[in-house]
Amino acid sequence: MVVGTIIGASIFVQPSVISAQVPSKTAVFLVWAIAGVLTLFGALVAAELASAFPRSGGVYVFLKEEFSPAFGFLWGWAMFWTMHSGIIAAIAVVFARYVGQFVPLDDTGVRAVAIAGIIVLSGINYLGVKPGSIVQTAITFGKVLAILIMIAVGFSLGSAAPEPVVQAADPSALAISPRDFALALVAGLFAFGGWHMVTYAAGETLEPRKTIPRALLIGTLVVTASYIALNAVYFHVLPLATVISSTRVAADAAEAVTGAGGAAAVSGLVIFSTFGALSGIILAGPRVYYSMARDGLLFRWVGAIHTRYRTPYRAIILQAIWSSVLVATGTYRALFTRVIYTEWIFFGLMAFGLFLLRRRPGYAPLYRVWGFPVVPAVFVIASGIIVLNQIFADPLESASGLLLVAVGLPIYYIWIRRQHSDEGAPTGEHH
Repeated sequence: MVVGTIIGASIFVQPSVISAQVPSKTAVFLVWAIAGVLTLFGALVAAELASAFPRSGGVYVFLKEEFSPAFGFLWGWAMFWTMHSGIIAAIAVVFARYVGQFVPLDDTGVRAVAIAGIIVLSGINYLGVKPGSIVQTAITFGKVLAILIMIAVGFSLGSAAPEPVVQAADPSALAISPRDFALALVAGLFAFGGWHMVTYAAGETLEPRKTIPRALLIGTLVVTASYIALNAVYFHVLPLATVISSTRVAADAAEAVTGAGGAAAVSGLVIFSTFGALSGIILAGPRVYYSMARDGLLFRWVGAIHTRYRTPYRAIILQAIWSSVLVATGTYRALFTRVIYTEWIFFGLMAFGLFLLRRRPGYAPLYRVWGFPVVPAVFVIASGIIVLNQIFADPLESASGLLLVAVGLPIYYIWIRRQHSDEGAPTGEHH
């Protein structure tokens, strides 16, 4: 579940984004390694919280318990408008880019195919959890298969590539700034996105004290090793300049090794993988919206369950509509950047809240973070650096994203006041 949730679409695109930001192979590998370590630290924090609060909703539940329902509401608010819907939109764009390997697509065509993918998979999840989970499980094997094939073929046949294997060091690599490195790290962290979704199943896990931390540790290490190996393949068969300029680096690497046939085969596997990632994320989101509606922090009708299919169908429809709007109006880079710096504000708060919980009487998690307080402290500091660096690097875009989150706070208090007013209103015609 850990590997299947994290490995999605971004590893087939993000290496180009990272290489453009830090044009040095050493720096690129360092970015992937640090992103893996930070993901592991965050996952361990989430594992403790999930063992203490094993309910549907993940980070929403954690923030609500650590601070107040207002923080949980803000997570759900940002999740719908920016974070979760943005992930869906960004992965759908990657899916459409690789479809372009088979059918020529301009920018409008890419957006149309991405939206179509969102609608189809939302429809499958609308019809029930079982169809959605069957699709997700089957396609998870496709993700792993795609990576294993690319690593094996790349290293075994890479010497046949027409491009020179050894590239001269780029002089600009010597001038990589801390800001550029941090921006590259944001791109790397997006490829590790989804680790917190694993905690949604905490309540159904056997022996969570051992199972969740072990799964997160092994899963994160497997993903990190896979990502580093894939990047090694890309650099083994492609010049650094080609990796930087590519929009389909996995297909370009396959074409360099085996020709057009190899590019088509890898593109097919990537399409398979991204379709599966999209399916799982579309399935996960409505759980949080359902939990919020059940807790009275969202319109009750949003959490309505379909009488026949037993799915939160209205939440699925709303999520599909807004994700499609984001595809139609945003670029891929803007989407993943907005997702990361917004999410990591909440991830940092989640880890900070752990220090508060440890001092609270009655707090008794089944699992406790290894390396406390160092691990959560490093995670909190890293979260702050990531967010602040993004704000300084792109103040306008950051301000618009932060404003969207901040707007949720007055809306929350208006919502609560209205609820209390309704509960206190007398029955009868005046009500």
